[in-house]
Order: sequence, then C-alpha cells, then structure tokens
Amino acid sequence: MKMTQKDAARFLGVNEKTISRRFDYWGKKAALKNVRFRKKLERSLVSELQFDDLITKEKTKLKPLSITVAVDAKRRFILQANVSQIPAFGHLAKISRAKYGYRKSTFLESLDKTFVNIEPIVHPHCEIRSDEHKSYEAFVRKFFPESKYRQFRSERGCIAGQGELKKVKFDPIFNINHTMAMLRAGIATLVRRSWAVTQDVSRLQSHLEIFMYYYNQYYLRKLGPLKGGG
Repeated sequence: MKMTQKDAARFLGVNEKTISRRFDYWGKKAALKNVRFRKKLERSLVSELQFDDLITKEKTKLKPLSITVAVDAKRRFILQANVSQIPAFGHLAKISRAKYGYRKSTFLESLDKTFVNIEPIVHPHCEIRSDEHKSYEAFVRKFFPESKYRQFRSERGCIAGQGELKKVKFDPIFNINHTMAMLRAGIATLVRRSWAVTQDVSRLQSHLEIFMYYYNQYYLRKLGPLKGGG
C-alpha cells in the first residue's frame, strides 16, 4: 500500500516519530544491501545499460529535483538512483529566482556519482542507450569510451506512465522508461498529482534505496522476462 509517513503512522496506530526512525534505519540498511548486490554483479557484467533522469520536486515546483536512474536493460535491475538539486526551468525559472534566489545545481555531481558506482559492473563494450540530454555523452565517453552508445529523441508520454511510458509502438529505451514509471507508481512523493511532497532530499534518497532493494531482490524474483517494447 502506497502512503505517506503520516498516513502510515495513522494506519498502524503508532507515533509518527516511530515511522520516521524506522524509515531512516531501513534506508541505511537498504543502501548497504544495494552496495553488496552491485558487488555480486561484478561476476556477471551488465551488457546492456540504459539511463535517464526523472524530474520531481522538493516542496514546490519552484524547487525541482532530478533523479538519475541507471538500469540493466537485460535483467531489469535498477543499478543506481541518485537525487540531485536543479534550478527551476521554463516559465518557472524567473518566478523561482525571485522567490528563492539562486538555486545551485548538483546534477553533474549526481551523474558522476552514478557512473562511478556502476563502472565496475558494466562491461567496457556494452551497449548503452539514453535520450538526447546534452550532458550524457561526455560522461559515457569518460567512463565507457569503448561502449556502443546511442541516444534517442524523447517521445510524448502516455497517461498510464504519467510521462514515462511513451505513445509509440516501439520505444528503444523502453526498459528505463518502464522502470521510472514503476518508481512513480511505487513512491508516493514521485506521483505527479499527489498530496505527498518531498520535504527532505536525503529522505527521498533513502526511499529510493529501499525501493531498489525491494525491486531487485524481491519483486523481480516473482516475474519472468518483461515482454514488449524493450
């Protein structure tokens, strides 16, 4: 059942602080288990990698966040999901600056952290796919210079995936788009139209660690290969 921490406290009949402390505990524990999980993958390197960024917010749309997500396209594992702070863009940029001032971007640091962590588990000659984000190619060439890298134009999203699943018969980066749709479906604060909002970026990172642990080591064990688009 997807719910906020306040709702979880009410549902279980416990103090909200109890939920908060357990959440922090399981976030740290899941992060350690995810490191061990990636260590095991060094024995069977990733041959097909897909990555992209999911946009969400911290308290308000004037304070956007980006989540860099990398997946094993063959085995469907989520390899990394790292949160970064980015400045508002589009028509909200001017409003955000007027209300909150300059907002530093940590996007490139997050992207670098993602590639540092997945470098030991990705084959040097792997096939890598992403959308056409202008910052991606430099990182791919830096960490995987011998890889086969292809970028694809972003397509219009369908309603079911809230922007992540695409309105096309064949999506060349279906696996990463499907994974990000799963993240939106599984984490209350990532749902586009929701009362739940991220209040603390570190808490969102903990939630991602918990989701990755559950998804990789429990959810995928119950399913066979994903059929369609990818």
